[in-house]
Parts: sequence; structure tokens; C-alpha cells
Amino acid sequence: MKDEKAIDDAIRAKGLTAPRVTPEHVDAQIVGETYHVFPGTTLTVCALTLRNGFQVVGHAACASPENFDAEIGRKVARDNARSQIWALEGYQLRSFLMHADRARGRRAS
Repeated sequence: MKDEKAIDDAIRAKGLTAPRVTPEHVDAQIVGETYHVFPGTTLTVCALTLRNGFQVVGHAACASPENFDAEIGRKVARDNARSQIWALEGYQLRSFLMHADRARGRRAS
């Protein structure tokens, strides 16, 4: 998420103001999260529930059971699930912009 903030700061610094998906918007979509570690494994799964009820799933596993740490597994699994929200929200925004352009009589690119 540090990279997301750096990119967002660079966009703002350049004065780019067109509609876009922001880290804050992505985070605002998350209304719930559930984790599960499969017994006897290092596999952690995270299900994030979004505002509209849709769920995205991320996972994490380590190769050496000796390195397994539940907190790190949850963080990696959550980050993997959260990364999917960017594509979903980007698609939704692009669709919205296309329909807005059509309503104004412009062809969307």
C-alpha cells in the first residue's frame, strides 16, 4: 500500500484530475473480512465482502511450515484479495464514463 500512496501522491502532484479509482475508494468498498487457515497447512484464505455484497478472495501459503506466521498469512491473503478490487472498480468506473460520454453524444474511446 506504500506504493499505492506514492502513485496517488504523484498523480495529485501532477494535477491530474480526471475520474479515477483511489486507494481510499478501494478501502471504502470493504465492509467485512473473514479468514480461514486450513488445519494442518500453511494456507490462509481471506474473503473480503464489498458494499454491494460481492466477495473477493485472496490466499497465502508458505513453502516451509516452520516459517508460517498467522498474522503475516492474513496480511498477504488480504492484500491479494484487496488487489482484485482495483480491477473491479476500474471496470465499473470505465463503464460509467462510457455511458456518460454516450449520453453527451460523444463516442467513448
